[in-house]
Amino acid sequence: MTILLTILAYFVVLLGISRLTSRKANNDTFYRARKRAPWYMVAFGMVGASISGVTFISVPGMVLTSQMTYLQMCLGFIAGYAVIAFVLLPLYYHLQLTSIYTYLGQRLGNRSYQTGAWFFLLSKMVGASVRFYVVCIILQQFVFDPSGIPFTVNVMGMVLLIWLYTRRGGIGTLVFTDTFQTLCLFTALVLILLEAINQMHLSVGEAVKVITDSPMSRIFVFDDWVSPHNFWKQFLSGAFIAIVMTGLDQDMMQKNLTCKTLKDAQKDMCTYSFAFVPANLLFLSLGILLALLAGDTSGLKGDLLLPNFVQASVLPQILLTIGIVAASFSSADSALTSLTTCFCIDIRRQPDNEQLRKRMHLVMCFIFILFILLFRAINSTSLIDAVYILASYTYGPLLGLFTFGLLTHRQPNDRLVPYICIASPILCYAFDVLTQQLWNYHFGYELLMLNGMLTFVGLWMTKVKSEK
Repeated sequence: MTILLTILAYFVVLLGISRLTSRKANNDTFYRARKRAPWYMVAFGMVGASISGVTFISVPGMVLTSQMTYLQMCLGFIAGYAVIAFVLLPLYYHLQLTSIYTYLGQRLGNRSYQTGAWFFLLSKMVGASVRFYVVCIILQQFVFDPSGIPFTVNVMGMVLLIWLYTRRGGIGTLVFTDTFQTLCLFTALVLILLEAINQMHLSVGEAVKVITDSPMSRIFVFDDWVSPHNFWKQFLSGAFIAIVMTGLDQDMMQKNLTCKTLKDAQKDMCTYSFAFVPANLLFLSLGILLALLAGDTSGLKGDLLLPNFVQASVLPQILLTIGIVAASFSSADSALTSLTTCFCIDIRRQPDNEQLRKRMHLVMCFIFILFILLFRAINSTSLIDAVYILASYTYGPLLGLFTFGLLTHRQPNDRLVPYICIASPILCYAFDVLTQQLWNYHFGYELLMLNGMLTFVGLWMTKVKSEK
């Protein structure tokens, strides 16, 4: 009951922030926050929005199988964010875009525009639903099952609360709620970390030494080119993942486009990029301490490392609940807002229709609920893994479309673009199966680069004329 009351108090605060920030709200507030968002608040909130509830659970457990090598990818993120700050953001601000996929229509044609928008809608709805489903499962176990609340009520109630505090202010409200949720997320993380240090009877300085002396603290892998944890594979993959899943993702870029000027947006992006490494360092450090506390971790899944630790007492359970609620809601609320934005602006082409925007925001919430309940009905972890892989495939064509538009002056055959973007992920899957059978090589994150390259080549081969 204590945990449930904590969650309710948390949402009361969110609704209060929403009420204060959505006065006289209109479509401009919902889509662009009237271009008045302070860059430092956007940057701080972006850190929390990038850390989903699944990340909160999974990243500490990574140390059991891959040590701290995930930080190599985080270093690659910095390079990717630099490309976003100094290549993509100037383009978006110059064209005064609300939806970034409008660029595809201006540069490549209407079918390219629609293809990019639909690929985003598909990947974001599937990915966000799966992430939120996993979080709902965890909350059901710790919070709602003891209170006798069914899973369906859990999901509907959570999504309803998101709708309540985003329905009027949209992105204008999320700039402020994300700041609050990021603060809650890191407060919970630090307190759980201190609780683990306290249970090991260590000082903070001693804990740092224990972490650095552990074999699980290895970060860099330069000596094994075949390993999926090789530095250059991780670094380059991190750079491309950042470009695609932030710079070419309406969800993430919509917040950056709320800053007053391009310079503010660039300061926001650069600050956010450097904050991501220490944030994940905290998660991984917690993972090492929890692994040492657990003792025998053979056979223990990484995702269970943190939940097993908090089961012992109520305080860590409260902190974990606050942490994953803050992380999951700061990503889910922006996902639903960006889906509404993309549909109204890119698919229906009615950016000024306020009634359409209100209806579609509610519709997106219902679709979100249906996807989550579908995953629950199937109840297959392997399906969830497959859905994550499918979502990663759908970002490749976006990478190819934007790269082609930015790096060439060619005009592709716009009529063929949808077929190229569908064929590229299929060919990637065939390559992955073939390389496993012939050379026992399994594509990892580098599959995204191959997917984008195939889309780029397909567009290049279908040119109809050169653009001046």
